[in-house]
Amino acid sequence: MSSLSPNVVPESLEEDRFSRFRLIPWWDQAKIRSTNVLVVGAGALGNEILKNLALIGFEKIVVVDSDRIERSNLSRAVLFRDNQIGQYKAEAAAERVRSLLSTSRIRPLIGNVIFDCGLGLFRWSDVIIAGLDNREARLWINRAAWKTNRPWIDGAIEGINGVARVFLPGAAPCYECTLGETDWALLQRRMSCNLLTYEGTAEGKVPTTPTIASIIAGIQVQEAVKMIHGLPTLSGKGLVFEGLNHTSYVVQYTENPHCMSHDRLERISEIPRSSTEMTLADLLQIARADLGEQDVVIEFSREIIRALECPNCHTLEEVFAPVGTVGAEQGKCPRDSQMRAVLTIHSFSGVEAFGSRKLDRLGLPLYDIFTARCSSGEISYLLADDGEQILGSIASRDVE
Repeated sequence: MSSLSPNVVPESLEEDRFSRFRLIPWWDQAKIRSTNVLVVGAGALGNEILKNLALIGFEKIVVVDSDRIERSNLSRAVLFRDNQIGQYKAEAAAERVRSLLSTSRIRPLIGNVIFDCGLGLFRWSDVIIAGLDNREARLWINRAAWKTNRPWIDGAIEGINGVARVFLPGAAPCYECTLGETDWALLQRRMSCNLLTYEGTAEGKVPTTPTIASIIAGIQVQEAVKMIHGLPTLSGKGLVFEGLNHTSYVVQYTENPHCMSHDRLERISEIPRSSTEMTLADLLQIARADLGEQDVVIEFSREIIRALECPNCHTLEEVFAPVGTVGAEQGKCPRDSQMRAVLTIHSFSGVEAFGSRKLDRLGLPLYDIFTARCSSGEISYLLADDGEQILGSIASRDVE
C-alpha cells in the first residue's frame, strides 16, 4: 500500500497545462502563446478552429463574424449554447474560448471581412485561418493576405466531405489561381451590372455535420502549428477528405500566370495617427514629402461608391460605402424610382472635391492601408493609432 497521502501528488507526476505538448521534441509553447491569429468565420468550422486554438494555448486571437446564432447552429457548433441564440457568433465564441483558456486575450469583431476589416488587421496577424462558406470572402482574404505578406489556411466542408489548404504569400499558387470558370461565374452573380448587390444571392446554409468540421478544422490548426514552427505544410496544396469511404488525398494546385492576387505592398510605413483626425489631403501631403514628388496618387484598398445619381432628375446622393454593400433596391431614385448611376472612386490625386474628408468618412474600415504611387516609386501607409480601437488589449506585438 502506498504511504502517500491521497492529496499529495509526487513531484515526478506534477504537470502544467501544456506539459504533454512539450514532450514533442520541436514544440515551442512560448512561440504559440505569442502568435497573432486571425480567425475569419465563427460557424461550424470556426467553432472547431477556436476550440483547438484555445486548447493548444494560442492566446492572441481575433475572430471576425457578422452573423447571429440560430437554433440550427447548435448541432454543429461546440461553443454555442441554447441561451446564446440571437447573440453574435463572434462574441459568444469568444466568451467560450475564455472559459477554455483563462489567459486568452481573444478579441471578437462583428463585421464582414470584405467590407469591415482593414488591411492593418491582416498585417497584424502571423497566420490567418478561415472557416467560410463563400468564394467572395475567400478571394478578399487571399488578396489581403498576399498584399500584407501573410499566410492563410482555408477550410471548406459540405456534407461529410471537406478540404483544407495552405497559401503562402509570394509563393504561388494562391487561392485565386485555383478558381475556374464556374467559380468566377458564381462570383459575378452577386453583382448587378451597375455594381449594386442583388438581394438574396449570398451563399450560405451549406449542409454540414460537426464531425467533418472537426476533421477539417483539426487539420487547419495543425497546419498552423507546423507553420509557426517552421515545419513543412500544405503550401499550394489541399488535403481532401471524403467521408463516405474515409479516403483522403493531397491535390497540388498550379499557378495562374495571369492571377490578379499577386500584388504585394513592398513598403508599409506606420503613421502614429488615427483615421478620425487625418484627411486625404493630409495624407497626400505626407506622401509627396516622402516620395519627393508632387504628382502622387493615393490609392484605396477597395473601390468605394461615392454617390448615386438619377439620370432623370439629376439628384445626387452621397454614399461613401464599399462596392458590394449597397443593394439594388437602394439604387432606385426615391423621387421617380429610376435606377441611379453608380459613381465610384478608388483613388485621390489632390484635385477631387472630397480631399477634406477624414479618412474614417470615406467608407473604408478603420486600421486600413493606403498606397501612394508616383512615377518613381510607391509607399503604403497604415494609420497605427486605429489599432488600439480595433485590437484592444492585443494591439501590441509583445512576446511576453
